[in-house]
Amino acid sequence: MESAGSYPVDFLEDDPGGYQEATAAYLASLRHGTGATPVFSLPTGEQVQLEASSVCFCALYRDEPQQKILVWVHPQDTKTVVAVYLKESWWSVEDILRTSEPAREGLLQVHSFGERIVLFTLNVIVFGRLERSVKEDGMFFLPHSAREQAKILWRDGAAIGFYSTKMKGSLCAAGTGAGYLLPVFDTVFIRRKHRRQGLGTALLRDFCETFQEEEALGVSGPISPAMYQVCRRFLLACPEVRGRLWEVEPPGAWGQRINIWLRVQLQQAGLPDYLQTCTLASVLDSARQCSALPGSSEEAEGNSQKPSPDGGSTRCRT
Repeated sequence: MESAGSYPVDFLEDDPGGYQEATAAYLASLRHGTGATPVFSLPTGEQVQLEASSVCFCALYRDEPQQKILVWVHPQDTKTVVAVYLKESWWSVEDILRTSEPAREGLLQVHSFGERIVLFTLNVIVFGRLERSVKEDGMFFLPHSAREQAKILWRDGAAIGFYSTKMKGSLCAAGTGAGYLLPVFDTVFIRRKHRRQGLGTALLRDFCETFQEEEALGVSGPISPAMYQVCRRFLLACPEVRGRLWEVEPPGAWGQRINIWLRVQLQQAGLPDYLQTCTLASVLDSARQCSALPGSSEEAEGNSQKPSPDGGSTRCRT
């Protein structure tokens, strides 16, 4: 490890190639029985000894499979990641998410290689393996792309969440020429112990403020029930955004958008099937009149104070 009190995000160089070479060499020595076999203590107090069979590579980026990260999984429970190999040391998941840099506080754009590893850890390891609830078993996030626009939420020296954005004009998928027609709030996650504090709403607000010059903004569909509650709470507090925020499928053409505020109001009114048969013109017309629907009154504003499950994902990505 580096100097006392420092963590990988604080000292990792922007040298992915060097990391790959060093990691491959270490794994080769481990498989030949010449590498050290440390014992790691889990938060539960259990002692786990390193075995070559418990180590595997995971793709760091969705679009660059050659860029991999070495993880150590529990031999009896492969959902549990014991540690990640970085800078000639094994680091616990919690230490990878920590920082000793006081300037890392609040929502910060992902730039460095170390920050990409933090994003991967939150997305693939913490949400994908450690903190997914039974109700979330049908949803998961693949690794982000190498150039994915994302922000990490830092609080009191630790990364506790993130959101990613599909930029207007960026390609919808490899091998296609279609680009997104509007900025899209794509994936979002808040760690379990930090939920119900309004942080999901804060992330959505930051996204909308970042692109305040855009006439239309998207949220990747299908939106989860928890994320709908985040959207509802945000739009109750920020009525000026109600006509701009849409649930979208790529690339976000008008026929691939549904106004989120309208959908929230229709669901409150007990009309969920309406959206399956309505025309775009009727959606737009109803969006202009949605303040007249049940749930948009002062009574609904009062209900907005009830806690909602911030965090989780906006959609299931396969």
